[in-house]
Amino acid sequence: MSDDGKRRQLGRGLSALFGDEEADYAELDRVKAAKTVPIEMLQPGRFQPRRRFDEQEIQGLVDSIRANGILQPILVRRLPESPDKFEIVAGERRWRAAQKASLHEVPVIVKELTDEDTLEISLVENLQRQDLNAIEEAEAYRRLIDEFENTQEDLSRALGKSRSHIANTVRLLDLPEKVRALVTEGKLSAGHGRALLGAPDPEALARTIVSRGLNVRQAEQLTRGEKPGGKKRVAEKDADTKALEAEIAGRLGLKVMINHRGQGGMVMIRYQTLEQLDDLVRRLSNPGTGPRPRAPSDTLAGTAIGAVPGKAVPDA
Repeated sequence: MSDDGKRRQLGRGLSALFGDEEADYAELDRVKAAKTVPIEMLQPGRFQPRRRFDEQEIQGLVDSIRANGILQPILVRRLPESPDKFEIVAGERRWRAAQKASLHEVPVIVKELTDEDTLEISLVENLQRQDLNAIEEAEAYRRLIDEFENTQEDLSRALGKSRSHIANTVRLLDLPEKVRALVTEGKLSAGHGRALLGAPDPEALARTIVSRGLNVRQAEQLTRGEKPGGKKRVAEKDADTKALEAEIAGRLGLKVMINHRGQGGMVMIRYQTLEQLDDLVRRLSNPGTGPRPRAPSDTLAGTAIGAVPGKAVPDA
C-alpha cells in the first residue's frame, strides 16, 4: 500500500497531545486549552487496551480528586454518530474516579483523531505508566499490526520498544485461553508464558507452576522435562570413551576431554601455558617430533582447544 493510503507512519498520534510541529505558540496554547463538559457525555474508548482496572488505585485517585480536583484534562474525541458525546482516548481511570467522587463535570481536551491515532495514544499512555499486563500489551500490538498494517519494526521505532520485545510479547497470544487468563490475572508472568509456548500441555504445566510457585527458570526446566530446581544431569561417559581420553592424554601430556554426540562430537585439549600450546601446535603439525610426553594432570586449567567435530586428533 502506498504511503498516502491507509497506512501512515506511527508516532503522529502522539503529537495530538501537544499540537502539530508547524503550529505556532498561539495555536499550541489554543490546542492545549481544556473545556469542561458534563461527566455523562463521556464514554469509555473502543481502543482502550486495558481490560482490568485496579480498584485500589482507582480509590487512590478518588481521594486525590476530592482533595484537588482533576489536575490533568481527559483527552477525548467526538463520536461521529453522536456529536454531543465524547469517546475517551486517554484518561479513563480519571473519568472512573471522577464518577466515584460524585463530580458532575470534568475537564477535557477535544481532538480530531483517527482510530489508529486513538489506539496508539491509549497504548503509549498505558505503557509509559507500565499499567498494562502482558496480554493487554500483546493485543494492542496485534491490533496496530493487523488493523493498521504496521510492521514490528514500525512499532519498535514509534513506541521505543525493541523489535524482539514486541515479537516475544505478541507470541503470548498463541497460548491457550486459560493460560492467557493466568497471565492477565498476574498469576503467571510474561516469562512464564514464553516458557510455556510450544509445551505439549501448557495448561497442565501452568497449573503446576502456579500451585508450586515456580519461578521462570524452574518453569523452563519443567517444560524441558527436568526436575525444577535440580541440576541438569550429565550423561556418564562409557568406558571406551574414558580409555580413549587417557590414551590421547598420555601421548600429548595434556588433559583431554571427549564429548561424543550422535555420529560426531568434540575433542578438547587443555593447556596451562603458552609454551604448552606452542609445543602442541608444533607436534600436531609434525607428528613424531617434539619432547617426550608428560604425564597428564587433572588439575591443569586454561583455555580449551576444540577439534573439528567428528575428527580424531592425529597421533603425536
